[in-house]
Amino acid sequence: MFSRIRSDIQCVLERDPAARSTWEVITCYPGLHAVWLHRPAHWCWTHGLKWPGRFISHVARWLTGIEIHPGAKVGERVFFDHAMGVVVGETAEIGDGCTIYQGVTLGGTSLYKGTKRHPTLGKNVVVSAGAKVLGGFEVGDGAKIGSNAVVIKPVPPGATAVGIPARIIPSKSGDSADVTETVPKFQAYGITQEDDPLSQAMRGLIDSAAGQEHQIALLWAAIDTLSRQQKGDCVPLDAARNECFEAEKLNQLVGK
Repeated sequence: MFSRIRSDIQCVLERDPAARSTWEVITCYPGLHAVWLHRPAHWCWTHGLKWPGRFISHVARWLTGIEIHPGAKVGERVFFDHAMGVVVGETAEIGDGCTIYQGVTLGGTSLYKGTKRHPTLGKNVVVSAGAKVLGGFEVGDGAKIGSNAVVIKPVPPGATAVGIPARIIPSKSGDSADVTETVPKFQAYGITQEDDPLSQAMRGLIDSAAGQEHQIALLWAAIDTLSRQQKGDCVPLDAARNECFEAEKLNQLVGK
């Protein structure tokens, strides 16, 4: 038990640069208090003591602003950062090492009792502020949910989900959507450099248009050269040979 408590405290110190000491984490972090109160509530729930489990959960919600149903499963080293307004449903499962920010809902879309109504988060998942993950599907290990995203379908391991409804950006390396190093680095709020698939599409179109203009300019230059060699005169192709497509400026506008 004490080793698990030390692990809980250490994960806060590692992921929150504002945490200055162990004593500060123990006394001033409601996310940590919510996790500690959830454990006896979950024990009561799984041992048939439903009302005590719900009452402990209710007290924890009143004290911390974080509502975790006593039936939910919460792994080790889970960090609720700030986390005011977080709601975790009855059949939700949160894997080891997950980070959940304020305003997150792990909710259900079904009213049928006894069914898997809430999502399952794999290991080291980051769910950013205001995100809603709704349904009884899985979010794979190392996945990231962007701020205010509404996720209604499974997210593959290492992928990033952004938007309403969420669009999925597949992982590049199979480990994380934005990390290619051997040891993945924690990203606060799940922020990466290439989170928006629409921006990626726009950058692709811009790069393609710039490449096409370059090729057209080369073709016109070749035609001009052939015209000089064969006829001895110059076709007025100066405008066609000059590239004016401002790809770099447009890429800056879309965030490259």
